[in-house]
Amino acid sequence: MQVVDLVLPVFAVIVTGWLAGQLGYISRSLADGLVHFAYNVAMPALLFVTVAQEPARNLLEWRFLLAFGGGSLLCFVLVFMAVRIAWTRDLGSSTMYGMAAAMTNTGFVALPILHAIYGQPAVLPAAIATVFVAAVMFPATVILLEVGPGRRGPPAGIRLLAKQIVLNPMMLSTLLGLAWTIGGLTLPPPLAAYMNIFAGALTPCALFAIGLSLSLDGVRSNLAASAALAAVKLVIMPLVVYGLCVASGLNPLYTIAAVICAAVPTAKTMYILAGEYKVEEPLVAATVSMTTLLSVVTLLGWLYALSGLSARVG
Repeated sequence: MQVVDLVLPVFAVIVTGWLAGQLGYISRSLADGLVHFAYNVAMPALLFVTVAQEPARNLLEWRFLLAFGGGSLLCFVLVFMAVRIAWTRDLGSSTMYGMAAAMTNTGFVALPILHAIYGQPAVLPAAIATVFVAAVMFPATVILLEVGPGRRGPPAGIRLLAKQIVLNPMMLSTLLGLAWTIGGLTLPPPLAAYMNIFAGALTPCALFAIGLSLSLDGVRSNLAASAALAAVKLVIMPLVVYGLCVASGLNPLYTIAAVICAAVPTAKTMYILAGEYKVEEPLVAATVSMTTLLSVVTLLGWLYALSGLSARVG
């Protein structure tokens, strides 16, 4: 019952958001405002206050990067090669298929869920995963799209890449916290309390916004292809990551974080890229919607499957 007691409140908030939107109690259009606040204010505050108070030696866990990063790249390559060779799709389409199955929404979904269930210690691995997605997966996508046929030219890709990396609130707050702790600075209690007020708003805002924005409309197109990509994203990729965690001897908390970060929906950033480059837009939209809807069930399954590790956490 312990796992159920921890997990059900998290998903109850998502369901509450969905019911509020379905019944018209709260307009679905408000989901965007909640998302912007969570992404630009609450999440950076939580990342900064967590990383800034963590000893520098704990910030780089190579086994976590191997498991999560390696699993992400492996799943991308496998889907990319299958689409490129079996379906003879061009480089751009193959890239979008691969990243739709491997680009994970660590910041907006995994981080608040891990924070709600396991507290602030689980924020650090989620922050590492978020930096990996922003600094490795996203640039790799842009580079592959830029060198593909019919590319729009280097300036568009360079601007998009620079905006994502340099102006990304999650990247900036994590790097600022990293600089703070490496510099040996102590976080003043009033500043920590100020940041924690915003940080405390992340979980309810993010989870409620996820539920409020849930819709079946985007799933109806490209049903077969998006279902296959959803299976890779929500089932196969977490399995691969878990195998790498076990093989590398990763500790229980970081193993749970790596698997949950791998098991969350496809990042909505992929839809932005699809629109920017006019590549596989309907497919990416359907995959984002389907993985978001199905993850409500599959995440519950993964959290239950990892319950044995949960008992060993702290």
